[in-house]
Amino acid sequence: MANPTDTPAAPTRYLTGITTSGTPHLGNYVGSVRHSVRFSRQDDVQSFYFLADFHALIKVDEPARIQRSTLEIAVTWLACGLDPDKVTFYRQSDIPEIPELTWFLTCVSGKGMLNRAHAYKAQVDKNAARGEDPDADVNAGLFMYPVLMGADILMFNAHYVPVGRDQVQHIEMARDMAQHFNHLYGDHFTLPEAAIDDMVATLPGLDGRKMSKSYDNTIPLFAPKARLQKLISSIVTDSKVPGEPKETEGSAIFEIYRAFADSEETETLRRAYDDGIGWGDAKQLLFERIDREIAPMRKHYEALLADPARIELILRTGAEKARALSQPFMAELRHAVGLRNLAVRDSNDGRAKANKAARPSFKQYREADNLFYFKLLDADGKQLLQSRGFATPQEAGSAIGSLRRQPGAALAALAEQLEPVDDETMRSATAALEVLSADAASEKS
Repeated sequence: MANPTDTPAAPTRYLTGITTSGTPHLGNYVGSVRHSVRFSRQDDVQSFYFLADFHALIKVDEPARIQRSTLEIAVTWLACGLDPDKVTFYRQSDIPEIPELTWFLTCVSGKGMLNRAHAYKAQVDKNAARGEDPDADVNAGLFMYPVLMGADILMFNAHYVPVGRDQVQHIEMARDMAQHFNHLYGDHFTLPEAAIDDMVATLPGLDGRKMSKSYDNTIPLFAPKARLQKLISSIVTDSKVPGEPKETEGSAIFEIYRAFADSEETETLRRAYDDGIGWGDAKQLLFERIDREIAPMRKHYEALLADPARIELILRTGAEKARALSQPFMAELRHAVGLRNLAVRDSNDGRAKANKAARPSFKQYREADNLFYFKLLDADGKQLLQSRGFATPQEAGSAIGSLRRQPGAALAALAEQLEPVDDETMRSATAALEVLSADAASEKS
């Protein structure tokens, strides 16, 4: 069955998320936030941004920390230029279809594939080096992390996921899950691709290793100016003295600077390294360059942080927008795997042509407001879907035609033209549309 992303007119979808396990840092900014916000401003791009609070539960057992991190990361997106009216901006835990899809994907994911996941292998290798049991301190959440990430991506059929190069494996795994599911149940998922900025895919931290909360070597993105300068001054360097030429290769200062500077500024610093710039002067240049970009956003960040109720409203509104897509799509997937309304016969069971009089049906009509409406009724005449008004009968008819031909895709595309329904009714509506779609295909053949 076709999906919204399979039609030629569908926009390119970008999706990205950040785990709510700590304070956003420079690595998050140059490796994800800045990269994806840039794409969100393109007219032909549909962007999805989420706060990965389910992921945070894998390694954080401090509720207050997760709550605070969720607020800080949400505010970071907004302060960096994200417009919630133009994108779909939501909290992962507000979308119940995501854990449901995680189970569907779990059932098509091989354990051997999950055994190769970087995070799991790293813990196993660490245990082996210590002479401990290979799975010591490995919870099922860590092991299943790639499946949850796959559900995040596939739930909205993202075409591209902006990630650091170290995260590419997860996108490949999501593709593998999608391919397995499509092979078993039909074409429902788009195969995602990683979108990488090779220059700034991974940023070094204070100690030269990858900037990560796990290593406690991060520079908070919106640290006060004095603290930002102090942290940059603590970046580890070699022992070369002023006047002695220095290598840019492996220099955390140079790599971080390059992530913020343009090509001309980067070349100027490269020459300064050749000329023997002192580490103190190099760190000062780095501080000034970062602060020049961050300072205006820092002011906005602090104002937003002081109004958490506003942020909560923005996220709840975003969740409603996201679920307008995830609910009908999940209903389609439930039907695909066999979780169906028992009162509706399978159109492929050899009895589809029996009792055609008792079939789901559309009723199209005009109201006193001079707008045109339709409703979908089940075989017993119970209302399953109710449209909002269309300007012309042709528009209403076209919407009905789309629902008959491609139920899952049309339900998502027409979400704003349909009155909201609960999950059970949506499942029944999807099942009814599947029956009508099968009838139409049978009549053609």
